[in-house]
Amino acid sequence: MNIIDIINKKRLKQSLTDEELKYVIDGYLSGEIKDYQMSSLLMAIVLNGMEKEEIFSLTKYMANSGDILDLSHLGTNVVDKHSTGGVGDKTTLIVAPIVASCGVKVAKMSGRGLGHTGGTIDKLESIPGFNVNLTEEEFINEVNDIFVAITSQTKNVALADKKIYALRDVTGTVESIPLIASSIMSKKIALGAKKLVLDVKVGSGALIKNIKDATTLANIMISIGKQNGIEVVCILTNMDIPLGTNIGNSLEVEEAIKILKDHHKSNLTDLCIAISSEMVSLGLNISLEEAKSKVIEHLDNGDAYKKFLELIKYQHGDIDKLPVSTKKYEIKSMTTGYLTDIDAYKLGLLSMSLGAGRKTKEDTLDYSAGIIVHKNINDYINSGDIIMTLYTNKDINSIDNTIFKVSKDKIEEPKLIYNIIR
Repeated sequence: MNIIDIINKKRLKQSLTDEELKYVIDGYLSGEIKDYQMSSLLMAIVLNGMEKEEIFSLTKYMANSGDILDLSHLGTNVVDKHSTGGVGDKTTLIVAPIVASCGVKVAKMSGRGLGHTGGTIDKLESIPGFNVNLTEEEFINEVNDIFVAITSQTKNVALADKKIYALRDVTGTVESIPLIASSIMSKKIALGAKKLVLDVKVGSGALIKNIKDATTLANIMISIGKQNGIEVVCILTNMDIPLGTNIGNSLEVEEAIKILKDHHKSNLTDLCIAISSEMVSLGLNISLEEAKSKVIEHLDNGDAYKKFLELIKYQHGDIDKLPVSTKKYEIKSMTTGYLTDIDAYKLGLLSMSLGAGRKTKEDTLDYSAGIIVHKNINDYINSGDIIMTLYTNKDINSIDNTIFKVSKDKIEEPKLIYNIIR
C-alpha cells in the first residue's frame, strides 16, 4: 500500500477502503505522507467526493488519532454546538453563556479562521489575556465550576484533523462535504459530548452554497452521530448576508457584548435564541417551548451576561482592553433606494484583506481589523449615507463596489432558518 496508488484511486473516482484510509491518517501523522501528497489527495476528494462508508472511516480514524475525552462524569446535561462557518458568525460567544446560565453545561472546543470565515478562537484571542489553551484538567474543572469552557483544539485531541484543517485552509480544499463532515464530527467524537447542535450555514458567505448540499451535510453528520452515540440536531441557516453587523475579531466580541448586555435585536440575536433553545431542550430534556422561554428569561434578566463575564474572568481575559485599529474608512452609498443585497462572501474577503483573516496558515491576524455594517436589508438609503465602516492598520485605496446592491423596490425579507433536521 502506498499513497500514490491511493491518490490515483480517488482521482479515478474509486472508493477508498477502511484500511486505505487508516493508512492515510497514520502515514500523514507519522510524516511518511508529505504535505504535498496529502494536498493532492484532499483535492481529489474535493473533486470526486466520498461514499458514506468512506466518510465514516475517515471520521473514525481522525477521531482516534489522539486522545478521546470522557465527559460522562460531568453528567447528562452536557451539550456542545458547532457552526460550519460564516461571515460575522460569533454565535458561540453569545450562545455558550446563555445556555450555561440556563443550567446546561457547555464543553466547547473551537477552531481558528478557515478561508473567508472567522474562527471562535481567533475572536477570543482578541481579548487581551484570554487563555484559549486549556489543559484537559483545566477544561473539565471549568465546566464543572461555571458550566461553560471554550478552548482551542488541544494538541492531543483529533491530531489528524488539526493537521489536515490547517492544510485545507491554504490549498483550496475547504469546500467539501466529506471533509467538512469528517472534520467537525471527528472533533466532536473526540471531545466526548453526547448531545450536539450543529449550525449548518447556507449561502454565498458559507462553505456550503445551497440548501441541497447543506441537507446532505446535515444528514451525514447526523448519521455519524448515531454511529457514535451522539444525539445531533442540525439547524440550516442563511449566510447569503452577514450575521449581525460586525465582522472581524475584536469587533465581533463587541457585538456579542452588545447583545448579551443590552439585548440588541438583530438576525444574530434571533439565531442565538434558536440555537440556545435547541441546546437547552437537549440538555434539560424539556420541550423546545419551555427551553425557549428559559433562554429569553436568562437573556433578559442579565444572567447570560453575568455568565459571559464569569467565563472571561475564569480564562483571564480583559474585555476593557480590546484592540483598536489606527485607521477608519467610511464607505458611502453612491445611489438612493432600498438596500436589497449584502454579499456576505465579498464582505468576508474584504475583512480578510483588512487583516482580520489568514491567507496562509503562517499569517498573523490583526485582531482590531474588520467591518461594521450600518444598514440592514430593505433599509432606505440616500446617496451619501454611510453603509459600512472599515477598521484596519493598513492603507486602503479601493474596495469592491458590488458588495452592496441598492434598488428602487424592497425585496422579500430574507429567511433566517431554512430547516431543522433531527
